[in-house]
Amino acid sequence: MRLSKFFAMVMTAGTLGLGAGAVQAAEEAALKPVHFSFEGLFGTYDKAAGQRGFQVYKEVCSTCHSLKLIAFRNLGDPGAPFYDKKYPNPNDSPVIKAIAKEFTVTDGPNDEGEMFERPGKPFDHFPPPFPNDQAARAANGGALPPDFSVLVSARENGPHYIYSFLTSFNQEPPAGFQLRDGMNYNPVFPGGQTAMPPPLFEGVVEYADGTKATVEQMAHDVVTFMAWAADPKMEQRKRTGWMVMIYLFIFALLMYGSYKAVWRGVEH
Repeated sequence: MRLSKFFAMVMTAGTLGLGAGAVQAAEEAALKPVHFSFEGLFGTYDKAAGQRGFQVYKEVCSTCHSLKLIAFRNLGDPGAPFYDKKYPNPNDSPVIKAIAKEFTVTDGPNDEGEMFERPGKPFDHFPPPFPNDQAARAANGGALPPDFSVLVSARENGPHYIYSFLTSFNQEPPAGFQLRDGMNYNPVFPGGQTAMPPPLFEGVVEYADGTKATVEQMAHDVVTFMAWAADPKMEQRKRTGWMVMIYLFIFALLMYGSYKAVWRGVEH
């Protein structure tokens, strides 16, 4: 009796493992092939794509998603979408100042002890779209929109997953799929349904540089911006890494030469 229970447990565990593997394989198969400039050892952020991605965030995504860990001045840091070497201090950049003024932030208290609103300044952080998580859930059918600051890093295959997710709406669910009320079908999302409605439509933004705002282009651009937000020091880290590797290589050559010189006349 115990032996039969043991075999039953083994078979159940195996079945669950195969099922989980099948689900994971299905999710990986749903990811769409796409290339990002920041991938690989020599990858860097595409500044033009990052600027367009910021426009998508500001005009589309910021109504629901916060960007809590990013200040306006960070947009002008080295490697950032709006970096300008003429302004090593991004607080002095007129572009950063103009972007900050487009947002309203809560400040205070004033002399009367009351909070007040004012245009943003470079040192301010991006204001959240909702005053608290409860308000965010109430406005989104109970779902809490994730913060954009580190979302790319928080998801497995982050850039590819988010790009595939954003471009996989407006598909008909397969036969027999039970779509709950208020949910939207998306084969990339775990479970196949999400409370988030399709956020991107062709032409929903008008790019200042004339790039055609297709769903795929907007998804690519906003993911580039999100990748920078999640890892703003990536380019500096890669440069430092290569400098260290070059240093270690030269150091190894010098050590090898010293070894040969010291032990040249010694028999081994």
